[in-house]
Amino acid sequence: MIDLILGGARSGKSRLAEQLASASGLEVVYVATSQPLDDEMRERIRHHQQQRPAHWRLLEEPLELAKVLREQAAPGRCLLVDCLTLWVTNLLLNDRSQRLEDERRQLLVALDDLPGHLIMVSNETGLGVVPLGELSRRYVDEAGWLHQELARRADRVQFCVAGLTMLLKGGPTINGK
Repeated sequence: MIDLILGGARSGKSRLAEQLASASGLEVVYVATSQPLDDEMRERIRHHQQQRPAHWRLLEEPLELAKVLREQAAPGRCLLVDCLTLWVTNLLLNDRSQRLEDERRQLLVALDDLPGHLIMVSNETGLGVVPLGELSRRYVDEAGWLHQELARRADRVQFCVAGLTMLLKGGPTINGK
């Protein structure tokens, strides 16, 4: 089972992902892609950690997401990845120019046969004005292309706005809604 949850900043997407993971009844492994590079990001990470159950395992992986998913996926386990757009950013800023394309391809291949339940969270960045800078435009493009590929492979896709969820693809979510 693959869930993709998209939404803007503070839209409720991480909360929904955590609710789905808890409701799964499976062992949960939280895969964090963020890097605590400044005080603001450290505070965001701390806030997210306080929201999660203490018994969930945490793995931090800013670059090699496919590798971690292959290593950790198992029947009876739920992997929650938060968030893919931070992962894209990490790869865009990496010294090796081909790294993003390589890692994205590995992720898409890995999704074809992962056991268990996978929940992926990502920021929908393409709803505003076209960014002025080249790097910002590439970021929006890369995130959008990744989301399209993931949505094709996902069993369920949901979009969060103002704490409300819209089902875009697939069946019911928590409590059959």
